[in-house]
Amino acid sequence: MRMSVDRWRRALASPWKRGALAAGSGALPALTFPEPSLWWFAYAALVPWLLLVRSAPTGRRAFFDGWLGGAGFMLAVHHWLAPNLHVFTLMIAVLLGVLWAPWGLLVRRVLGGGPGPRRTAGALVLIPSGWMAVELVRSWEYLGGPWGLLGASQWQITPALRLASLGGVWLVSFLIVAVNTAITVAITVPAGRQAAMAAVLAVAVAGGAAWTWAPLPDRTGVVRIALVQPGVIQGGPDAPQRRFDRQEELTRELAGRDVDLVVWGESAVSADLEGRPDLRERLATLTRAVGADLLVNVDGRRPDRRGIFKSSILVGRDGPTEQRYDKMRLVPFGEYVPFRSVLGWATSVGEAAREDRMRGNAQVVIDVPDAGGLRIGPLICFETAFPDMSRRLVRDGTAVLVAQSATSTFQQSWAPEQHASLAALRAAETWRPMVHATLTGVSAVHGPRGEAVGGRLSTNSSTAVVYEVPLGGGTSPYVRLGDWVLYGSLAALAAFGAYEGGRAFRRPAPEPDAPPARTAHGSAAHPRP
Repeated sequence: MRMSVDRWRRALASPWKRGALAAGSGALPALTFPEPSLWWFAYAALVPWLLLVRSAPTGRRAFFDGWLGGAGFMLAVHHWLAPNLHVFTLMIAVLLGVLWAPWGLLVRRVLGGGPGPRRTAGALVLIPSGWMAVELVRSWEYLGGPWGLLGASQWQITPALRLASLGGVWLVSFLIVAVNTAITVAITVPAGRQAAMAAVLAVAVAGGAAWTWAPLPDRTGVVRIALVQPGVIQGGPDAPQRRFDRQEELTRELAGRDVDLVVWGESAVSADLEGRPDLRERLATLTRAVGADLLVNVDGRRPDRRGIFKSSILVGRDGPTEQRYDKMRLVPFGEYVPFRSVLGWATSVGEAAREDRMRGNAQVVIDVPDAGGLRIGPLICFETAFPDMSRRLVRDGTAVLVAQSATSTFQQSWAPEQHASLAALRAAETWRPMVHATLTGVSAVHGPRGEAVGGRLSTNSSTAVVYEVPLGGGTSPYVRLGDWVLYGSLAALAAFGAYEGGRAFRRPAPEPDAPPARTAHGSAAHPRP
């Protein structure tokens, strides 16, 4: 036992070994997301990282422990990008990992050494607040967006979905980090164990109370929505045409099934419809045959404007309507290269976008006339990760959130399952059902409480399925109150910063050096060198 402790101490003393431990411990939370789906592990996954940072001998070491752990986390959560971005995936992880460096300093400041009861109690609020600040900054679309938010790992847990309706995915993340902090305190700070156990109990009570007493959406009816998933189409110059033919074939099978709306996946149509009257007519004929409007997604260059847009377009009996939504938040490197003049070389080492897609200007709520005035809020692929976008659509009157996505590039990775799981969170947050339609899976539907509706369409499916989608009424607390968890976290950090600054200001200046003491012979005594 003594030998293993000494070996562990030697490992921590080595900068390289300690760095590897930091990166490895930071990667552990990735196991809580689909496909591993070890959701229960989220409540302890941060503990090894917290223990390591807490033990940092200096602030500089804590800075690097936070940075390297953040890099490990980002690399593990986005590892499926590696076959396409190659070494650039590692570079992105290292760059974004620096966001956790200040968090490392915060952890050491409030938990390092032998914290007293007050500092321990503060840590239970400040460490989760610091994590929230990191999640907020990295959620900026130009830094990659909010993929892999810690709270998103709880998408299938009913109490967590109730909490999301109160404070969004942010509230779930905050409580997860609070539990991890409490466990760390219980392990390392004997005087703080009572406060730590009280914090864990408080989180359990909050989850139970939300499950039991949190308000729920009203049931306002049912709408029949069909998802068309063509499945994998082998590459080649005619692949877009074969995909269109397969979607057309599957959609025709919906005739006579009393469908209110048919949804195709992202990039289902590869040419802008304004310049393709043949496709316009085929789509119009299809909607008349099925007896329902069709929401398609076009990925093409517009003849009247320079650039390529990704657009959700409603097609009626007479063809494409004027109701169109152009994608606003694009996937970095996948749909545009940030600072292309500097980072354009990424296209030579991976599958980064050769040409930047163009951005839309505003979100749009689309009216579906053949569905009794149903109002849908379209989101395209990456946009489902942003809680603010779905919240804004609901505030504008959306009854059903509709996501059109394509993850065929990452077909055998964790990405399709992770992406589909976001529909549960967005539905629970907003009290509106969400339809997630893809080209190659995973497609899914979730009701206004975040509950699964019907079966999921796997990455092996090529089919069209009709879902009885329950509608929800009322306004969820999260839609009404917004990101109060983030604001509260930032306020806690600001208060802590002011307190620390005040302490530094009030700290008395060191006494000037006293004159050297005199020896018995009257000469000044000087310390030996």
